[in-house]
Amino acid sequence: MKKFIAALTVLVCLLTASTAFAAKDSAAEQRWQIDQLSAKTLDKLYAKYPHARRVIENCYAWATLSNSGVKVLFIGSSHGRGVAVNNQTGERVYLRMKELSAGLGLGAKEYNLIFLLNTPDAWENFIVGKTRFGASAEASADDGYSGGTIEGAEYVAPSVWVFQMTTKGLALEATLKGTKIYKDKKLNS
Repeated sequence: MKKFIAALTVLVCLLTASTAFAAKDSAAEQRWQIDQLSAKTLDKLYAKYPHARRVIENCYAWATLSNSGVKVLFIGSSHGRGVAVNNQTGERVYLRMKELSAGLGLGAKEYNLIFLLNTPDAWENFIVGKTRFGASAEASADDGYSGGTIEGAEYVAPSVWVFQMTTKGLALEATLKGTKIYKDKKLNS
C-alpha cells in the first residue's frame, strides 16, 4: 500500500508540473504557450474526429483548456489554462479553470476540454464566468449543418457543447463537480 501511495504521489507531481507555467515567463510567453497547447489540442481532436474541424470553423466561438487533476478518496481538484476564440470578431480571451469535486475516487490525469459556443450569449456568458455546467444525458451534439452528430461531445449548458480528451493518467471516480472558468486577468490586460 505504501508503494502505491508513493507512486500516486509521484504521478500527481509529474502531471501537475507538466501543465504548470513558470512564474518567470512574461505574459506574452504564457499566451504563446497557451496558443501552442490549444493548437495541439485541436490537432488531436481533428485526428480523432476529422469533421470537427468544419464544426469549429463554423460555430460562433470555441475554447480549449488544458487541465490536470487529482482525486484522492473523497476530495479532488483540477486546474488549467486555455484560450477562447470568437470566430466572428477574431477576439482571443485567455482563461483559467478551477474545479473541485466531492465523492469517492482515486487517481490523477491530464485532459483537454474543447468547448463549442454557438451563440453570442453563450460566448459572453462563457468568457465572463457565468456559464453553469450541468449534467446531460446527451452523448453527441448536432453539428447544425449536415444534420449529423459529433461523437464524444456533450451538451453542458445552453448553446455550449464540450469534448473531453484525456492525455495522461487514470482516474476512477464517482463525483459531483463544481467548475469555474474565468478570464486570466494577467494575460488579458
